[in-house]
Amino acid sequence: MTAIPSPAASIRTTADVTHGAGFLQRSWNPYVVGAAIGVLSWFVFAVVDKPLGISTSLSAASAWCAVPLIGQDNVAKNPYWAKHGPRWDYGMVLIVGTFLGALVSSIMTKTFRAEVVPEVWRERFGPSKAKRLLGAFVGGVLILYGARMAGGCTSGHGISGSLQLAVSSWTFFLTMFASGVATALILFRRNAA
Repeated sequence: MTAIPSPAASIRTTADVTHGAGFLQRSWNPYVVGAAIGVLSWFVFAVVDKPLGISTSLSAASAWCAVPLIGQDNVAKNPYWAKHGPRWDYGMVLIVGTFLGALVSSIMTKTFRAEVVPEVWRERFGPSKAKRLLGAFVGGVLILYGARMAGGCTSGHGISGSLQLAVSSWTFFLTMFASGVATALILFRRNAA
């Protein structure tokens, strides 16, 4: 049995990905990005008086997707969607901006590519598209459900809440990293040769 390479072996080094200058760099200095996120958080609080966060708006967007399937009346009767229903607000702007920003960035840096089964997944779990899509769907459902139970996501708790020194946010943040490390060790462990 051959050993499966670790995910780290598939990650390009900084020398491989840092091309261009300014916004055209494929990889940015994490300290600069961290400081920029901090400044962005101040700006968002100053302008809209809300923290950075995306999971609540993503849940609200799901209500828009549910309307054609179950009808406007049933969406309105749902207790969660009655509180976090479909509306165009700062959170929706953040969702659209995140998508468009990532798309524009990947096009400008010539890193855009559509792939269903990433190389790291293929090396560990095989080339099955159905298996990959099912795994992505289940993972997405679990993380969004967990974010709603926790009252925030990686941006809501991890960025905004931890900047405010909220105990719940630091608990979430540390648990998220510990869970991520444990999951990576389980899913991407090396097989014995």
